[in-house]
Amino acid sequence: MQLEFRADGAHISGYVNVTEKKSRPVITPHGKVIEEIEPRAFEAAIGRAGNITLTVDHDGSHVYAETSNGSLKLFEDSIGLHADVLITDSTLIELAKKGKIRGWSFGMYNVEDELEARADDLPLRRIKALDLDHVTLVVNKQPVYSATSVELRAGGESIVETRSFENPVEIREKPNFDNSAFWGRVNAVKHD
Repeated sequence: MQLEFRADGAHISGYVNVTEKKSRPVITPHGKVIEEIEPRAFEAAIGRAGNITLTVDHDGSHVYAETSNGSLKLFEDSIGLHADVLITDSTLIELAKKGKIRGWSFGMYNVEDELEARADDLPLRRIKALDLDHVTLVVNKQPVYSATSVELRAGGESIVETRSFENPVEIREKPNFDNSAFWGRVNAVKHD
């Protein structure tokens, strides 16, 4: 994860999840499994999604950015699901400056998967397709690619499973340049 602070807010980018990376044991509707998400599952989910929001710690009561207005950009490349976000909320910017953002997580539903029994380990759950509910910045939880919660959506229509990915945080301050010497030379040339 990279954080860059500018006049317009905090720019945060990084991988929300790496495809084909085996998780730690996670609790799913199938019980405890090891899980991996197949390539292009995120790409298809983004293509189907209307608007994907950015929250903190999976709390949907406050949206910090969203794809519909361009403050959140998501894409899948050969590594996995990548996010670029502009945060303007002053409280969240202060948390970022203090290094309190620990990583990323995401919520998924309508999961199409395949289970593979393994003799010496937990079953392997391969996620072939999913719908992306949201991505979230993790502040108060430990960000690892594991289940942090499973919740039932309104009306019992679908189950939202949340996942996270541990990623080192890199913080960069955009330097303020002193252009006074440059403008002094420009003004001197104008007067000659």
